[in-house]
Amino acid sequence: MLKFIGPGLMVTVGFIDPGNWASNIAAGSEYGYKLLWMVTLSTLMLIILQHNVAHLGIVTGECLSESATRHIKKRYSIPILSSAVLAAISTALAEILGGAIALNLLFKMPIKVGTVLILGLIIYMLLSNSYYKLEKWIIGFVSLIGLSFIYELSLVNVSWSEAVYGWTHISIPNGSMVIVMSVLGAVVMPHNLFLHSEIIQSRQWNLEDEAIQKKQLSYEFLDTLFSMIVGWAINSAMIILAATTFFINKVHVTELGQAKEMLTPLVGSGASLIFAIALLFAGISSTITAGMAGGSIFAGIFQESYNIKDTHSKVGVIGILVIAAAAVFLISNPFDGLIYSQMLLSIQLPITVFLQIYLTSSEKVMGKHKNTLFTKIILWSIGIILTVLNIMLLISFF
Repeated sequence: MLKFIGPGLMVTVGFIDPGNWASNIAAGSEYGYKLLWMVTLSTLMLIILQHNVAHLGIVTGECLSESATRHIKKRYSIPILSSAVLAAISTALAEILGGAIALNLLFKMPIKVGTVLILGLIIYMLLSNSYYKLEKWIIGFVSLIGLSFIYELSLVNVSWSEAVYGWTHISIPNGSMVIVMSVLGAVVMPHNLFLHSEIIQSRQWNLEDEAIQKKQLSYEFLDTLFSMIVGWAINSAMIILAATTFFINKVHVTELGQAKEMLTPLVGSGASLIFAIALLFAGISSTITAGMAGGSIFAGIFQESYNIKDTHSKVGVIGILVIAAAAVFLISNPFDGLIYSQMLLSIQLPITVFLQIYLTSSEKVMGKHKNTLFTKIILWSIGIILTVLNIMLLISFF
């Protein structure tokens, strides 16, 4: 089974990125345990969507972007994939910015200098490392982030009865819609759907062998389920930590640096240091996956798989990361930048989800592995829920 573990964890790191940190800390510090339900709902959606898109990669040997280019007319596929590229840029912006904020917290390094340093490090890692090496690095990063939050939670007094209620009862307090959508966009991320379909088929299993394909389809679900539960636990821990330290003390958090400094008198200096180190790991690892996803989307427009030695993949990776880093220089409030970048992801998300549903429901694309009626009902329900939430977000601005 361990041979099949990895792709899910690569995706998981995308939804424990700095954008999630900002969204979750805002949710916990402003509304306590009340928005934990959004992490639960988002994770359930994520398991279904990631499992479904992984099947596309296993069955067809193509990523979502390649498949869209091959099976959809250009006048539709180009705008759809272009919006996905913009989503990847928005994602990378949050990841790079989060890494720069972590360097600022640890070494007092200016945000702009940290941005350039993170950008250079990630481009070097992506251009010089194979996928297999990167997967090991990222699994290590995820493990360290998870252990960091276990340590953080051991220092605070958690009301587990309130947490359980928050996980299982839907509540949208007045004025919380932007944060609700930022939590959604931070968990169910468009670029992760493209990334998972790319990674799962890039392992070069013998997909012509029906037995191997069936085995991979089976173990993929275990990998996805395990990885998404890990992500759910870490995201929940972030909200709980914010609720038990900031909300209960009526502290309004407006930046991640403020969160680190306020942890010191509340739970000790060790917690604030661990917070900053974990944020750095999250920023580095999630920027790697954002770059890979961007390269995969861009290469797919040319009907190519992700390969960092290929020109289109390389242009996609470097171009998306450089544009994202440049956008960081235009942001006046880093914390708000993180939250709104995640909200923008939630707006693009229904486009990617409906694209995925169309492709995985097509017999021409998936053959006998196309979606069953039951699966289509679930997927369409998710797509409709995401669309309704976006409409609610739009209404909230007026």
